[in-house]
Amino acid sequence: MSYQVLARKWRPRNFQDMVGQEPILRMLANALEQKRLHHAYLLTGTRGVGKTTLGRILSKCLNCESGITDSPCGTCHACRAIDAGQFLDLYEVDAASRTKVEDTRELLDNVLYPPTQGRYKIYLIDEVHMLSNHSFNALLKTLEEPPEHVKFILATTDPKRLPVTILSRCLQFHLKRITSEQIEKHLQHICAAENINHDDRALDRLARAADGSMRDALSLLDQAVAYGRGTVNLADIHSMLGCTAQEDLLPLLDALAAQNGSQVFELAAQLAERAPDYQQLLEELIQLFHKIAVIQVVPDAAQAEASLTAIARRFSPEDIQLYYQIALLGRRDLSLAPVPQQGFEMTLLRMLAFKPGRPENDNPAAPVVSKPDTAPVVTAPRPASASPADWRDILPKLELSGMAYALAANCTLEKISGNKVTLALSVNHEPMLNAKLKERITEALGRYLKQDIQLEIMITEGELITPLKQEQSEHEQKLTRAKQTILQDTQIKKLIDMYDATVEVSLI
Repeated sequence: MSYQVLARKWRPRNFQDMVGQEPILRMLANALEQKRLHHAYLLTGTRGVGKTTLGRILSKCLNCESGITDSPCGTCHACRAIDAGQFLDLYEVDAASRTKVEDTRELLDNVLYPPTQGRYKIYLIDEVHMLSNHSFNALLKTLEEPPEHVKFILATTDPKRLPVTILSRCLQFHLKRITSEQIEKHLQHICAAENINHDDRALDRLARAADGSMRDALSLLDQAVAYGRGTVNLADIHSMLGCTAQEDLLPLLDALAAQNGSQVFELAAQLAERAPDYQQLLEELIQLFHKIAVIQVVPDAAQAEASLTAIARRFSPEDIQLYYQIALLGRRDLSLAPVPQQGFEMTLLRMLAFKPGRPENDNPAAPVVSKPDTAPVVTAPRPASASPADWRDILPKLELSGMAYALAANCTLEKISGNKVTLALSVNHEPMLNAKLKERITEALGRYLKQDIQLEIMITEGELITPLKQEQSEHEQKLTRAKQTILQDTQIKKLIDMYDATVEVSLI
């Protein structure tokens, strides 16, 4: 007997064999048990999650000789014929190759005739979104009111391309992507049944490479078994997929932590010698940053190796968040780089360039040890009166924004006496004042002065030298000096004389 690929050999034959689609299977099983049968089902989802397979299983549930059931026997003529693709009343159509309206009409010509062998005549149309508009129109009336003996099962990866009139006539089920944990568990079961020697880490890598598709996972497993001569190990998987092992990226993280640019580039050159897929390389780097972030922020939820825990201590949580974002943007823009290697190197250079400097003895990720309380620190007394310059120095440190900053910038600091702060506001800006903005300024001053304060804002009719006016005055002075410098420049004067030109002062 010729070899049968794993994706076909291990294709589910009943609901119990399906992986990762429990909610949908439960709904269908309950509907079959209660005989609440719809005339048209629409199965949507990405490739390899079981849309066509579920359609075939549903066909067996409807035509099993033991009756309509959610557990077809698998041994009767109808079940065996459907599994073998030889059941006369199951019309399985690939819409991608039959897009013309003539094909659809030819298919629907037999709708009125009763089934030959089974209880129902089933039309299983795969990639239904590929049908033309005329084909959809031809299908529409039959889909709305089909004969009692006809059931439609439509499958598509792109339901948005279906007309609303088709969607409204179908019972829609969305098959979700299968998690890598579910795929890995299923691969372990298959390897045990097929007596395939394997490394669990290799199966984990295959499951992640499958990207939610069980069919892709089984195809990759077939490829890995052939590549490794019957054995599946992590080194062969990395070589086969052209990806990089996590262990090979740890020295790169060490170099980033040490801010050693020369070593970072040397390690990047070593990776380039293996001709890696830089898209996957950045994805591996992103996953490492995610693991480190979990170790740092939620250590109880992390299941980390000792090597990652050690590296996590060398980074601050802020750096990891920054590197994660840089790596995401690097992966997004990789296709725009002239050479993928350059795009990867530029991503690393951004990580080196944007990391804030720190003292050498600073270890930000180390645990903080609380010390016994000492005598309270007494805040130094502040002068009862204050100058406009004092308020201008204080204002940026309050970290205000929006209207609260605008209001504070239009005030002057009159005095600070104990826990009472007095500001003055011109009567012209009194409409800006409200309780909410005053409360925000009070809270900001309290944080700055490290005590609870009482804020009083006096309304005055006199002219105030506010921080905003000081900034405007300085800007005007700088602009005046710039204009004078340009007008007095000898080269500018020559150009004016040579071309009878004028200086547009308003554009300076």
